[in-house]
Amino acid sequence: MKPSIAKWTRAAALSFVAVAAAGLSACNTPQTAAVPMQTAAPSAPGVHIGAIQVDTTPLLAQVGNPTAAWAQQALPAQLARALARRMAPGDPGAATLSVRIDSIYLGGGGPANPDIMRGVATLNGRETHLKATSTYFANPTDQALPEQALQTRVNNLSQAFAYWLRRKMHL
Repeated sequence: MKPSIAKWTRAAALSFVAVAAAGLSACNTPQTAAVPMQTAAPSAPGVHIGAIQVDTTPLLAQVGNPTAAWAQQALPAQLARALARRMAPGDPGAATLSVRIDSIYLGGGGPANPDIMRGVATLNGRETHLKATSTYFANPTDQALPEQALQTRVNNLSQAFAYWLRRKMHL
């Protein structure tokens, strides 16, 4: 082989390895959930949400941590995702959505005994009481990683709560 071809082949091989490594490294990086932009017109014009406040103080008194901390962590993002077309951060005329989570019950599993989250949301002086449910089905990894399984159940409840709130408030 000529020296120039060997250099080109070596450079091409190194370039391929670098591109492949960069592509594969993206598989291991944590992904952040972006709130998709909605182009559809809102169902109730004029209602914009500038901020979301979540209070889990009653939940902390009921079940303690880490369950209350998981709900406090998951709910703002789930609410922002569910209400994306209503979100207007920085808008001085936008309202603040206040959500208080009163209780979480992690059931025994299956549709006969679902997980339940109860709370109250207030927007523009309108108070809405809400109960959201999520069905849990046990799997073998739950026994190996019980804390992670419980956190996933709280995250699923937070998502259900956010979507039921959007529906009940007609947002």
